[in-house]
Amino acid sequence: MDAPPIEPTPPEGFELMTGRGAFSTRNGPYYWRPSDGGAEQAFLADEHHCNGHGAVHGGMLAAFLDGLLAHAAHRGRRERMVTIQLSINYLSGASKGNWVIGEAHQTRATRDVTFVEARLHSNGKDVVRASGVFKVVERRAPVD
Repeated sequence: MDAPPIEPTPPEGFELMTGRGAFSTRNGPYYWRPSDGGAEQAFLADEHHCNGHGAVHGGMLAAFLDGLLAHAAHRGRRERMVTIQLSINYLSGASKGNWVIGEAHQTRATRDVTFVEARLHSNGKDVVRASGVFKVVERRAPVD
């Protein structure tokens, strides 16, 4: 009989994210840490995140970034938004068994769009730099 999987110990201050959609839940688990004016998330790179070379797949990093950037955009506006542009610069790789940690913050907002920047790092090195633009699709109700 196989032993149950051991729950990873996340980096300090991070806790398990819940309430994500099926896509993110299947790709996770993801962790988050409260952040002033931005968003911080992390995941432990596992076999299902990696390509045939043992490095975290670029598509996994892109999907994780999209959620991280959206989280920062939402924290800045508290409105429902969708990604309309995502730009990713891959700088180095992340390996199975290492934590991938992301930090994102809003850089600018207009009436209809929000601009956000992020970086991912793992094992002491930057892995990715990214930016995204998010469009408001559902406005907050006015407060009386």
